[in-house]
Amino acid sequence: MRTIKRTYKAEYRPIADLITYSPMPTRQLRMIDPFLFLNHHGPQNYQPGNNGLPFGPHPHRGMETVTFILDGDIAHKDSGGNNSVIESGGVQWMTAGKGLTHAEVSSEKFKKEGGPLEILQLWVNLPARLKMTDPKYKGLQKEEIPVTSFENNKVKAQVISGKLNETEGAFETLTDISLSTIFFEAEGVFSTRVPQNHNILCYVIKGEIKINGEIIQSLHLVEFNNDDEDLRIEALAESIVLFGHAAPFDEPVVAQGPFVMNTVEEIEQAYADYQEGKFE
Repeated sequence: MRTIKRTYKAEYRPIADLITYSPMPTRQLRMIDPFLFLNHHGPQNYQPGNNGLPFGPHPHRGMETVTFILDGDIAHKDSGGNNSVIESGGVQWMTAGKGLTHAEVSSEKFKKEGGPLEILQLWVNLPARLKMTDPKYKGLQKEEIPVTSFENNKVKAQVISGKLNETEGAFETLTDISLSTIFFEAEGVFSTRVPQNHNILCYVIKGEIKINGEIIQSLHLVEFNNDDEDLRIEALAESIVLFGHAAPFDEPVVAQGPFVMNTVEEIEQAYADYQEGKFE
């Protein structure tokens, strides 16, 4: 069985009135290559007449964002002309590539009516050869994402990308990255094989799980050693886990604000290009 290197508790970092936990990066963990950044917003309830999410127009270059809407919704709009409202259970995948500007706010309906909200956003790096690829965006609703089950339906997984249990993920990706959202009933067990050279992303959104005899509570990220292909996760309570894996790029990472490149000079160029209006 693959062994645990360390677990990390997400740091509480509210953004205005938005409850936010940050599992990565933190003072203890910079990244799990090629996974760069993970924010967990909510869970919380918004009253009618709220202002919604605070993420107005902002730029990105050199990476991808994957947004998981567990509850509530997100209204997405970007400089490439993409415009959508993705609701509970849906996922957005945006490749920033050479650069675009986007906004992630709540729909007019959500701001008017309020309701529960819980969202995760993951940043995935792009290798140097793809940093300046053309931007693209795809948003899928819950019913458009395939689900596979284990243990007589005690464990169900939304397959976002890659392949799980012979089920192909909903999104085609530029790099070999597998991502799933896994929903456990109490005592449900998820077993899989991950290539030994792949780094694993495992974040407990809700509940309590056990891996190799170690109990991991909600709001904790697990870092693994690359010492085996077999992995087994047992749920001690009803749980939700964000699970993924990918081969590391093993490239220099220079991140500043919304840009992730390989050198300081490339970051400076990104700011210059944005200021010159080249992200429009």
